[in-house]
Amino acid sequence: MKLVTAVIKPHMFQEVREALDALGINGMTVSEASGHGRQRGHTEVYRGAEYEVDLVPKLRLEVLADDREAADVVRVIADSARTGRIGDGKVWVMPVESVLRVRTGELDDAAI
Repeated sequence: MKLVTAVIKPHMFQEVREALDALGINGMTVSEASGHGRQRGHTEVYRGAEYEVDLVPKLRLEVLADDREAADVVRVIADSARTGRIGDGKVWVMPVESVLRVRTGELDDAAI
C-alpha cells in the first residue's frame, strides 16, 4: 500500500477531486495548508499598499492506494492540478505498512 500526498492550489481541488472520482478513488483526506517553495511567496497590493505574502495557501490531499493504483493516482493528480505556473504543487508517495478500519476491524487492502 502507498500513501499518496499532494499539495495543490486550492482552486484546483474540484478538478482533482473529479479526476480521482473518475479513476474510482472513493476516499481521501483534505486539509488546509500553507507554505512556499522556491519562489518564497509573492507580493500583493491591497488598497494601494504592497504586502509580502510569505506563506501561500494550499490544500493537502492524502489518498491511500494499493501498490497497483498508486502510479495512476499520482498521474491523475498531477495532470488535473497542473496550470503551468509556479506553485502548482508537489506529489509524493510513501509506503504504508498497515491500515486498520476502526469501525469493522478490517486490515490492509480490505480497509482501503
